[in-house]
Amino acid sequence: MGFQEKLQNYYAKKYLKKYGDRLTQLQGNVVSTKVTEKSILGLFHKMNVTIIVRPDRSKNIISCTYRKNRWFKKPEFIPISQGNLLLVQGLKADKKKKAKKDSKEGINIINIRNMTTKRDLVPIEGGAPKVQKQIKRLK
Repeated sequence: MGFQEKLQNYYAKKYLKKYGDRLTQLQGNVVSTKVTEKSILGLFHKMNVTIIVRPDRSKNIISCTYRKNRWFKKPEFIPISQGNLLLVQGLKADKKKKAKKDSKEGINIINIRNMTTKRDLVPIEGGAPKVQKQIKRLK
């Protein structure tokens, strides 16, 4: 194992130790999306995205939020429209901070995979899942 791989393993283990019980995954259809962008003097860009998702085979809805701040460049977000099938990976709200108004019940987004358009917010190693086609053999 090289030095870089050791560092990656170390950081991955620390992250899982800190947030392991809060990590969650959700698959469902998009009910609505709201994207707000702000620019301060053209130097500092803020993006807030709120996505409401209805999980598969369920009547309840879950609010997912994504916040990104960036200097000089605008943060990018994948196009998501109503009815798309999403796979959302993120963190549940911290139990200690639930009393505050900022941390509502919902998910803070880490990554989104749009299963309808086959796009990712953060590209995953190995790319998209490969679909294998079966070939019929002629007799």
